Amino acid sequence: MSESYLPRIDVNTPSAARMYDWLLGGRNNYDADRIACEELLQTAPSTRELALNNRAFLVRVVRHIAQRYEIRQFIDHGSGLPTQNNVHQVAQAVHPDCKVVYVDNDPMVLSYGRALLDENPNVAIVDADMVDTAAIRAGASTLIDFSKPVAALFVSVLHCIPDEKDPRAMIERTVQSLARGSVVVICQLVSPHQHVRETVTRLMERQTDGHWGEVRTEADVHQFFAVDRLTVDKTGLLDVTNWNPDTEVFPRQRTNEWTEYGGLATVD
Repeated sequence: MSESYLPRIDVNTPSAARMYDWLLGGRNNYDADRIACEELLQTAPSTRELALNNRAFLVRVVRHIAQRYEIRQFIDHGSGLPTQNNVHQVAQAVHPDCKVVYVDNDPMVLSYGRALLDENPNVAIVDADMVDTAAIRAGASTLIDFSKPVAALFVSVLHCIPDEKDPRAMIERTVQSLARGSVVVICQLVSPHQHVRETVTRLMERQTDGHWGEVRTEADVHQFFAVDRLTVDKTGLLDVTNWNPDTEVFPRQRTNEWTEYGGLATVD
C-alpha cells in the first residue's frame, strides 16, 4: 500500500481496538491507548483478565463452529487488530479452505489487516460500519456465498454501538441475510451494577471521543438473541469464560464488576 493511500491514524485519541490490543499484550497501540487503559483499570480492575478470557472464547467458538457445524465461511464484525489465533488461523486449522471476512472501519485495523492478509486468498477485510449490513454483504460477497451457511461473529463489539444505532435491528438484518444452518455468535460487556455501567460508558465515550456505545445488562443481551429465526444452542447464554471451556486453566477475574456475556445461536 503506497504511503498516499494509508489511512490517517489519530495517535492522540484512544481507540477501543488499540486499547483491546494493549490489554491482550499486543504492541499495536500508543501512549494515549495505554493511559486510557490504566484509567479504565482503576474503575474495572478485572478488565485485562476479561479481555484475555474473551479472546480465548473467540478461539473456542470458532473452532467449535468449524468442527461441530462444518461451516467454512465466517464474517467477523468489528474484528479489531490482528493478533495471535485470529479467526482465519483457527478456522483454517480445522478446514484449510475456510473463508473469512473481517469487518472494521478503524484506520489502523484496516492498515494492519490489509498488510497481513494480502497473501491469503481466502481472507478479506471490508471497510464498513458494523450497522451497515448492506455494505458488509456487498463487500463480503466477493468471498462469501450467502446461499450457504455462514458464521456471523459479533464478539465483544456490540458495546461499541450506542442504543440510537439500534444494534438489535442490526442483528435482525444480519440474520435475515443468512442461509438456514448459519450460526450467530454474540457477546458484549455487561454489569449488574448501574454505577459501573454508567461510569465505564462515560469514561469510554470521553476517552474515545464518542466512539463507544453502552455497557449493558444480561437482559439486553437476551434481547439481541430474541429475533426471528434465531435459536440459542443448548449451552445457553452465560459469562463466555464458562462457554464450553477446554481447560480449567484461565485467568481468573479478581473482581466481578462486569463480565463478557453471550453465546451462540443457530439460524432456522
